Amino acid sequence: MSDHTAMQALLSSEMGETLRGDADLTACNTFAVPARAAWLAQVEDPAHLPELMAAAGEAGLPRLVLGGGSNVLFTGDYPGLVLLMANRGITVEPGESGHDRVRVAAGENWDAFVRWSLAQGYCGLENLILIPGSVGAAPIQNIGAYGVEVAAFIDHVRVWDRETGAFRELSAPDCRFAYRDSLFKQERDRYVVVEVSFRLPKAGLPRLDYRGIREMLAERGIQEPSAADVAAVVEALRRSKLPDPSQTGNAGSFFKNPVVPLARAEALRRQHPDLPLFELPEGQCKLSAAWLIERAGLKGWRQGAAGVSERHALVLVNHGGASGAEVWAVARTVMDTVADRFGVQLEPEPLVL
Repeated sequence: MSDHTAMQALLSSEMGETLRGDADLTACNTFAVPARAAWLAQVEDPAHLPELMAAAGEAGLPRLVLGGGSNVLFTGDYPGLVLLMANRGITVEPGESGHDRVRVAAGENWDAFVRWSLAQGYCGLENLILIPGSVGAAPIQNIGAYGVEVAAFIDHVRVWDRETGAFRELSAPDCRFAYRDSLFKQERDRYVVVEVSFRLPKAGLPRLDYRGIREMLAERGIQEPSAADVAAVVEALRRSKLPDPSQTGNAGSFFKNPVVPLARAEALRRQHPDLPLFELPEGQCKLSAAWLIERAGLKGWRQGAAGVSERHALVLVNHGGASGAEVWAVARTVMDTVADRFGVQLEPEPLVL
């Protein structure tokens, strides 16, 4: 058993008010599945990270960083230190060429920040409204929705580098952003995101090419939409399709849209003429995971208190009282069924622990 003396010592330090043992994590994950952590630290000042990391290392404890808990599934208790990023603050640095640099603390709520940006007259993030989670989690997943990825607006990411034991600023190219991927996922145990710097424009052309946006704008009689108009439409679309995590436990889209060679996609299209395809560079093609799951007959399917949402096939839900292991069992059934039916392997978006 690990020696927790170093962790106990922190309880009597200035961090004692934000550090506790045997902590309940149910409210720290949007799936609302029960789990406990050996230790939980609410990090309001990133300057405390080195001491917390050192103490956990001395105790031989694994470490996990959480934001809003919207991209994680606990299938059991966590035996180490959970760091809940709770720092706050937004700073604007006026820039040139109609763009400002906006520094945002990792603990800020993502949706609240998007709404703040719109109120300040910025554009670009409107398609990403109503995504649950924290600002610090956004670059890790390279969150995206309705034709926009957050990487397009990130200037730098400030991190605590566990390997070098120092704070660093990583440029957008350094972050190796890709579809639902980044350096922070590729080297998950190395970096802790403490602040994200965005380069936000005051004017720009809205992204309207995602299905449903133009149609709803037309229904509302809006011909030249502002960023706020697009945000309102995206919010309405999301609310109509996705279950509210505050009402039904979920982590949004649970599976990535699979990317396959174009030849494989075309072969599937010959078998299933209504299969949506999205061609990518270098002979690749993105398939609709939602279509695959729904066509496999799993939309709305449930096993006990866990299941696939009736509103959107990409969303797994906790109808109330499900364990993380039960949600994961549903996920495995979905992945196995799609693989057997279409020969395509789905990959989860959330971190499964």
